Amino acid sequence: MTSYLAHLRETFMSAASSARPRPLHFAAFVMNTTGHIIQGTWRRPAARQTDFNDLEHWVRLAKTLERGKFDAVFFADVVGLYAPYRGDERKYFEAGLQVPSNDPSVLASAIAYVTEHLGIAFTASVLQEHPFNFARRVSTLDHASKGRIAWNIVTNYLPNASRNFGLEGLTRHDERYEWADEYVDVSYKLWEGSWEEDALLQDRAAGVHADFDKVHKINHEGPRYKVEGPHLVSPSPQRTPLLFQAGASEAGRTFAAKNAEAVFIQSPNLAAAARDTADIRLRAARHGRSGSDIKFFQGLYVVPGSTEAEAKQKAAELDEWIDYDAQLSHISGAIGIDFGHEDLDTPVGELKTEGVQSVVGWIKDLVPDRPATLRDVAHYTATNSRIVGTPEQIADGLARWQAAGVDGINLVNAEIPGSYEEFVDHVAPVLQRRGLMQAEYAAGTLRHKLFGRGDRLPDRHPAARYRGAFAPQRA
Repeated sequence: MTSYLAHLRETFMSAASSARPRPLHFAAFVMNTTGHIIQGTWRRPAARQTDFNDLEHWVRLAKTLERGKFDAVFFADVVGLYAPYRGDERKYFEAGLQVPSNDPSVLASAIAYVTEHLGIAFTASVLQEHPFNFARRVSTLDHASKGRIAWNIVTNYLPNASRNFGLEGLTRHDERYEWADEYVDVSYKLWEGSWEEDALLQDRAAGVHADFDKVHKINHEGPRYKVEGPHLVSPSPQRTPLLFQAGASEAGRTFAAKNAEAVFIQSPNLAAAARDTADIRLRAARHGRSGSDIKFFQGLYVVPGSTEAEAKQKAAELDEWIDYDAQLSHISGAIGIDFGHEDLDTPVGELKTEGVQSVVGWIKDLVPDRPATLRDVAHYTATNSRIVGTPEQIADGLARWQAAGVDGINLVNAEIPGSYEEFVDHVAPVLQRRGLMQAEYAAGTLRHKLFGRGDRLPDRHPAARYRGAFAPQRA
């Protein structure tokens, strides 16, 4: 607790004493589907989320984000259906809730082609592909984008996804992170250790394309994988892509502290953000890394207006489109507790489902004057991470998140492209004038743009131990 309070004091004092704040980083939080985070808003007349099958939809969005100097577009993903709601998965299909869901990595090369600076982060589970082939694909994309690829490393928490890949059921929680440990280990060996830096010669005069003695097999043998190697792709601009992670559990936080360069958080308030960021930074230090090696991205969305009253009116109109039943089904499916047999106006305190109180008990504090209901739970998840106001008020709110230890914002949308067009046209200029958002891009790879320390992972990162590890020991 002492270290937590010390961190709070340090961050708030630093923010107060700084004449010019450091820019926040911004990513657009999207998914190659219709219904992502805020359910039901795809039905609004101006919303184009239903165009997710159209490549031009994503190309236009990428161009808008780069015009607004966003650091990256961040694609979420799942490889299975959520747990049943009212006994089956009907609601997910009827609401367009993350089904259909297309592979986001397929979009990366097209986005890279039409942009120059925008980072491209996509989610991929260790469940869905052998690490040898995944490492090859990521290196190819990193070459194609000139070093702008990021990987959001996830395990899997959906039983249906496990069965889709031949497993009997969901792997136990901590074992999923043991699996992830080996998966990234194989990937690091391929990316960092298989090819020496100057192995690719392409010497036309000598007729030698690559120096055989500087390309190495990794000969990995572990509990799940045997990979001989070598990596089939020569070193890409970043070698290892920028590494995102979003685990909030004990095992997930430890995994992030060891591996992540960017952590996506969904802290419910400023105090929780300060606590969560400080905790993972302290864990990183225990693993030989620096707290400055990790950037934290808070999930938020904004509703701007020319006046505060206009913004509140827009937010109220937006709320009328939210499908609260779909919102509740998303929560149910994610945590594996089927709330679908209860009326939305059922008080939370009357729920008899095992484990419910530990999951939604916190909602009671948000509705102090009456019993909290499931509708309140659904409304909270759709609106809690929201800042409503003028661009100046939104900038004030984002500055408070920064002071709490947040380095960036993963910007949620209610509409595509409208949510991002409004932000780029009205909010970004205010942020840029205040120094809270970059006004121009730095040169280099995504890693260098975010950290300013070069294109490759720092020597403190665990992947760095494989540099030169497979070369023959020369006398």
